[in-house]
Amino acid sequence: MRSLSDIYDEYEFLESDERYRLLIELGRTLDPMPDALKTDATLVRGCSASVWVYPTEGEGRLHFLADSNAAITKGIVALVISAVQDKPAREIAAMDVTAALEPFDLRNQLSSNRTQGVPNMIALVHEHAARLANA
Repeated sequence: MRSLSDIYDEYEFLESDERYRLLIELGRTLDPMPDALKTDATLVRGCSASVWVYPTEGEGRLHFLADSNAAITKGIVALVISAVQDKPAREIAAMDVTAALEPFDLRNQLSSNRTQGVPNMIALVHEHAARLANA
């Protein structure tokens, strides 16, 4: 998965339609999430589309599997995941993911329907990281 700064380097030079295409392409790069993991427990509440996030842990780092049933939303999910993917749980728990995503100006680039679940997804990622960091 590409780093958030690498994605932004490309994103900042694109027009709005090209930004949508970039988000869709990012969504396609997510690791496949098995249907068995798409449960009520992994569902992110408050999203207009269905979004699932499932953490796995290995060697002290968190790796997230995620998916959505909408292409652009899946790209937004990929953007959030790229900020935290394969980092230590303690680092993710302390990270301000919202601030990391601010340069993308998602609220002004996308409709409110597409971004309304982002805070809930960030909260879920933080919750998983905090639980594992304190275990």
